[in-house]
Amino acid sequence: MSESQRWDDIDDYFTTHLARNDEALAAALRDSEAAELPPVSVTAPQGKLLQLLAQIQGARTILEIGTLGGYSTIWLARALPADGRLISLEYNPRHAEVATRNIARAGLDKLVEVRVGPALESLPELADENPAPFDLVFIDADKDNNPHYVEWALKLTSVGSLIVVDNVVRGGRVADADSAVPDVQGTRAAIELIGRHPRLSGTAIQTVGSKGYDGFALARVLA
Repeated sequence: MSESQRWDDIDDYFTTHLARNDEALAAALRDSEAAELPPVSVTAPQGKLLQLLAQIQGARTILEIGTLGGYSTIWLARALPADGRLISLEYNPRHAEVATRNIARAGLDKLVEVRVGPALESLPELADENPAPFDLVFIDADKDNNPHYVEWALKLTSVGSLIVVDNVVRGGRVADADSAVPDVQGTRAAIELIGRHPRLSGTAIQTVGSKGYDGFALARVLA
């Protein structure tokens, strides 16, 4: 058995017993595939982890940067109370259309708002609305802009908020200080920003699974 097949089998086992996809989640994946969206959604165990993190936070407000087909959005929104709010920012109008349908089918459209456009334009517009601080921010968009997204997350959160950055290992390339690849440079800049910022306490974890070798970073806002 290959190493990648073993990872797939273990993810399947965890999914079956700990993070089973119901019809709304399964349909979100099917519709995303049918619409030819990139197959880069979080796995079911990762989605369940996001949901648990939001529940541990007692999150009432969540900001997601990068909606794709809404699969992670559904996991996160299910952690919210009935009067909670999730705002998800998506660059691609077609992705946002698929996500909006998937979210509505999951019965979460009253909790979730998908905003379309470049996140670095949507974020200052959101800040101008002076929203209540977000309890959790999930960053899973274009990786070269990761440090900017972390900086905006800091502006839109308060003490105790949690920032999660996905896909930070880049297949192991994140350790290459000489890499000129924008997604590696952006991810390294975000990690180093978290490490030196006086308002953040963070760590990063390597993962393996159905999406291969990757990882995520977690940062708690201190002040």
